[in-house]
Amino acid sequence: MKLSSRGHYGLQAMVYLARTGLKKPIPLKRIANDEHIPEQFLEQIFVDLRKAGLVNSVRGSRGGYHLANNPEQMSVGDIVRVLEGSIKIIDCIEDEDGDCCEKTEDCSTKLVWDRVRSSMNSVLDGLTLADLTVGGKNIIESL
Repeated sequence: MKLSSRGHYGLQAMVYLARTGLKKPIPLKRIANDEHIPEQFLEQIFVDLRKAGLVNSVRGSRGGYHLANNPEQMSVGDIVRVLEGSIKIIDCIEDEDGDCCEKTEDCSTKLVWDRVRSSMNSVLDGLTLADLTVGGKNIIESL
């Protein structure tokens, strides 16, 4: 499994907004330039972040985006799931009917994939934007 550029850049931009510590809107052009993210791609990402209620937009000459909530209240998992969808390691883990293949009842590997998914969700949900703004590197390295 590989995180797409969409998830990577989106999280990077959200950390940027959290680091500003301001409620004043930041133009996407500034985020794109400072973080070396293509501006048009960032525009597409921010449409979804806004629809999910993670950022607010302000129009006008002094417009831009700011976080909708405090960085302490926003988990990395919330952001990644908005941009990437659910953390899906293998289809049968997410299959509600439990009949994705003929080995569903006697699958020798399902436990492994379920634990991998649970571990990933635990790490992503256990980190907030605030964690990544101050000393975030140390937190991530300790995991």
